[in-house]
This record gives sequence, structure tokens and C-alpha cells, in this order.
Amino acid sequence: MVSQMRTQVGIIGAGPAGLLLARLLKIQGIDSVILEQRDRAYVESRIRAGVLEQGTATQLRDAGVAERLDREGLVHEGVEIAAGERHFRIDFQELTGKTVVVYGQTEVCKDLIAARLAGDGPIVWNAADVAVHDIDGNRPRLTYRCDGQDHDLVCDFVAGCDGFHGVSRQSMPADLLRTFERVYPFGWLGILADVPPCSHELIYARHERGFALASMRSPTRSRYYIQCSLDERLEAWPDARIWEELQRRLGRAAAARMVTGPSIEKSIAPLRSFVSTPMQSGRLFLAGDASHIVPPTGAKGLNLAMSDVHYLQRALVAWYKTGAADLLERYSETALARVWKAERFSWWMTGLLHRLHDEASFEAQMQIAELDYIASSRAAQTALAENYVGLPY
Repeated sequence: MVSQMRTQVGIIGAGPAGLLLARLLKIQGIDSVILEQRDRAYVESRIRAGVLEQGTATQLRDAGVAERLDREGLVHEGVEIAAGERHFRIDFQELTGKTVVVYGQTEVCKDLIAARLAGDGPIVWNAADVAVHDIDGNRPRLTYRCDGQDHDLVCDFVAGCDGFHGVSRQSMPADLLRTFERVYPFGWLGILADVPPCSHELIYARHERGFALASMRSPTRSRYYIQCSLDERLEAWPDARIWEELQRRLGRAAAARMVTGPSIEKSIAPLRSFVSTPMQSGRLFLAGDASHIVPPTGAKGLNLAMSDVHYLQRALVAWYKTGAADLLERYSETALARVWKAERFSWWMTGLLHRLHDEASFEAQMQIAELDYIASSRAAQTALAENYVGLPY
């Protein structure tokens, strides 16, 4: 026997986009059901991004889930950029009047899940074989299997927030989709350790041996990355080798402040830029990684998902409150205008800071010249800062 349910908005994916969308809709009196392929423990333990644009932090406050964010988040008023031993700072506060907050995506999800389970509505964990049906009609459906039983969820709209490998984008009409992609010929080797960070703000470093990033999750937990080849194996990178390479690439001043310790997580992640258009078909709407991926250099992935949610919840609220469909009809166009600007910034930052060519090449000298220009130009620094803190919605 198939169990049948009815809701207003069916949401696929209990990542930050799906959870925030459900929360904002509930505040407006709109019900939803979230289907999540994994269990709660998995979702609350995924290591992901940690830099929140000011707009993202504002949305979380508007959603009433920012108590821990405001208590534990690390407000950053700038970043440091290193080119060899030369360092300069981009002052976000002075240049734009805005800041960013370091607060892990894992913590964002925990806060949103707690709010959801406190009475906002159900999350169906371990929802297997999710499929999307009838998106061209007025009653789209989601089918799935959970606890050995088949389920049928009828809704008004479907929000696909299930990531790059999820079913949502695959459910779009194939003849409608266009994809744009850049796969980068390197990856990031990341290490997480319970040691204090070497700097109170992030350090982005361009070095002849490759890119490096000094970041953090808290005053006692550090996150570092180094550029590596895609065929590297983690076994070839014991902790001592990673710390040594970080000290070399980040420069003497950062190395002198660096506290080393055993890793609690290590991984190698490939980098890509990806956009799939459009972000809607019929009553199916995509948000976040289901539609676009950015390299992590510009700290835009989570923040782009949250801006998609801003546009989508605004459109859904307008439809339910007034019957107006114009914002829904323009959702893809509106969201993609911001997506492409963030894609540009992430692509530019990646090309600026990574080793892509031999140091004796013309292209490498152009990277150095660009960094010199940014270091000496307030206008160039302002352009970088306003993109980093987040363009307006």
C-alpha cells in the first residue's frame, strides 16, 4: 500500500538551502515537507564552507535561527592576500561598510534542523528513490521509499535543493537544459585541526609552489588548504608534510604564528565552475548546488544557495498571499543574474591565486602584475571587497 500525503511545498534536500527555505515559508504560514536521502547524523556532521556573506547572516537572523551565530560566529572585517613574502590586507569594513562571518555550514544546518524539529514541520530522513512527477501540472508529486514503505507526496510546488548529484536537475526536461562548465586541473588538499588559527582573518596566498589558504572554524579550530594535483593520494600527505608545505606557502610571518597538531579530517576536493540553466520548469524550481557549483576560492557556494532561497521564498510567498505569479515566472532569470556574477568572481579569484602556468611564463607574470595592481589601487580593492562580502540581492 502506498502512503499518501499533501503539503504546499515539497522540498528535496535537508541542506542549508532546503532547511532555510522551509523555515522562511513557515514564518509566512506556508507548509512544507523536506525529503532527505541521508540521516540526521550525516547531515549534521558534513564538513563544508564557513564564510557567510552579510546577506546570508541577515537571512538567518530574519529566520530566527541566529542566536548561536551571533554568539559564536567570528566577524571578519577583511582578508589578507599574500604573494610570496609580500602581504596586503583588503579592508571590507572601510571599503564597503560590510563584513563577513565565519560560522560553519555544519552549524548552520544544526540550527535550522533544531528550529524545524521544534514544530515547523517534518523532515523525512533516509528518503530513498525520490522521484519527481507531473511538474507541468498543478499537482506535482514526489514519490519515495522510507522504512520499507512507498510514499506519494502531492504538493503545489517542488523545490529541488538536493545538490549537484541529486534527482532534481535530472528531472528537468533534457531538451530545456543548457550547462556551462569549467573543470580545473588541480584540487584542494584540506586539513582540519583543533589548533588556534595563525591569523585572526583569512589568508589567501599565491606561491610559486601553488595556492594556500589559512582559515578557521573557531578560535580553537583551524582549516587550511593547499593546491595539489588531482592524482595526489592522502596517504602521501602525512600531517607533518602538510604543515611544512603550509608554512612554506603562507610565508614566514604566518609560519611563525602557526600552531600545528594532529588532523581531525583530511580530504582532497576537485574544483569546478558549473551552471545549469534554466533553474525552473513548470512547478519545479532548483536552488543551490542543484543548479550551480563554484570553486571555493571566493567563498560563494553556500551564499549563492542562500540568495536563491531569498528569491524563491519571496516568489512563493507572493503567489500564496496575492496569487501573483510574476516573481515565480522570473525566478530563474532573477537568480541567475546574481549566480553569474558570483561565478565570475570565483573564477577570477581562482585564476588569480593558483599556480596555473610555469613561473617563467607570460601568464604567471600577469598574475603577479594583477596582484601588484590590487595592492596599490583602492578601486581594485573595493571591487574585490564588494564581491567578497556579497553583491546585493
